[in-house]
Amino acid sequence: MPVIEVSDLRKVYGERTVVDGVSFAVEQGEIFGILGPNGAGKTTTVECIGGLRRRDGGTIRVAGMDPAAEGVAFRTALGIQLQESRLPDKMSVREALDLYASFYPRPHDPNDLLERLGLVEQRSTYFSKLSGGQKQRLSVALALVGNPRVAILDELTTGLDPVARREVWDLLEDLRGTGVTLLLVSHFMEEAERLCDRVVVIDHGRVIAADTPEGLAGSVQADQRMSFTPSGPFDLAVLQALPDVHSATAVGERIMVTGTDNVASAVIIELHERGVSVGRLRVDQPSLDDAFVALTSDDARAAGEEVLR
Repeated sequence: MPVIEVSDLRKVYGERTVVDGVSFAVEQGEIFGILGPNGAGKTTTVECIGGLRRRDGGTIRVAGMDPAAEGVAFRTALGIQLQESRLPDKMSVREALDLYASFYPRPHDPNDLLERLGLVEQRSTYFSKLSGGQKQRLSVALALVGNPRVAILDELTTGLDPVARREVWDLLEDLRGTGVTLLLVSHFMEEAERLCDRVVVIDHGRVIAADTPEGLAGSVQADQRMSFTPSGPFDLAVLQALPDVHSATAVGERIMVTGTDNVASAVIIELHERGVSVGRLRVDQPSLDDAFVALTSDDARAAGEEVLR
């Protein structure tokens, strides 16, 4: 059975419906992503799953338990990292980890988490003296220190520099296969593409797409993009005339071309016949980022609203 089951979840504030019939299931050991624009209902959804907000409709089961009804057993099974959280100003990093570890019967080694999250040098630093990125790393460590069955991570790498972000990604990838299920809310499409087995896209409180990152990227009707530096001059019109090319422009020394899935080979062959070779070639396939933009654009929203009417 799925370790997380959400069915027809609803949350209303006054006359505003923030979560409107969200449903999905997450299998044990998956890294499952929840994506969506700001204000789409992502955080409210995971706060209901984590038992931090009471839902106004629908059902939720986490490890077979209802977050609204369970107590110690549910909290032991769950780790959660929120977008914003605070600790006492005079509590050190190591004190916080030791305190949280004491809440669980079989905690993760705090020393290992300090090492993996780059907090060894800050182990004695008070919470008030940590930078924003260091506070975020500590928040992730606190979510994982209990060896939970399910960990909810809401914007876990916001505020981290690229090196620290990849260190956190490495830690989460190490958890794959250990049985822990990760529910990941993210604005970073690269993060979701690298980590997530499956994702849902939420917009205006509704699930508008669900698939693997590769599946969503492959569903986008987007041009393939290529760029290169030619070995010599040539007339751009010869590329613009190719059936597979939709556009060809020069940006400084580089040539930027968009077109069909066959555009790269068509361009390379055409230039080869004219004695021009292609250097520093880059070819970009439609990505999860392209899918996200296509799904949440104003045109896509308007089309969805028209269907509902």
